[in-house]
Amino acid sequence: MNHELNCNQVVTLLTFYIENKLDEKLSHCVREHLNKCKNCQEKYLKLKRILENFSEIQSKINEEEIYDMKQYDTTQYATFKENLSAYVDNELSDNENIKIKKIAISNPLARKDLEEVYAFKQLLHSSFNKTKSNLKQDYAKKTLEKMYLNTQQEKFNPFYKLVGIFFGIISFMILGIITILHF
Repeated sequence: MNHELNCNQVVTLLTFYIENKLDEKLSHCVREHLNKCKNCQEKYLKLKRILENFSEIQSKINEEEIYDMKQYDTTQYATFKENLSAYVDNELSDNENIKIKKIAISNPLARKDLEEVYAFKQLLHSSFNKTKSNLKQDYAKKTLEKMYLNTQQEKFNPFYKLVGIFFGIISFMILGIITILHF
């Protein structure tokens, strides 16, 4: 690729260039342009600094969140996690339910877990109801189709009935004539 990039193209590609997401040839073209153009080089350095600062801030925030949440990872929380499913399904005694509620109120990790479980349960419930209503419609449709087929099979075409009766009468007549001729 021997095409030279203009400033607008390079500025558009800078983020990808900094994150090493460009293929080799395109990256080479951007690098060549940055070596020639001081304006774009300035923008490149500023953007690189901003992205580095953002990464540092983001990692500090993540570390602080992890540290903050570690204080809530207690034996009480472990008990909460063990009993969470039973709590959601109303399988615990009243005293155990109260203990779980207290932990959920005082512990942000427990509260988050409980909210996620309820959201998941709600999702399963709505998905089940949707599937159930679809099955009802399909079942009703299939039942009606079977009934229609059965009624179609049970009914004989009137033409065939008449033909059968006609052949029956003719057969009896022929048998009658044959028996008369033999006597």
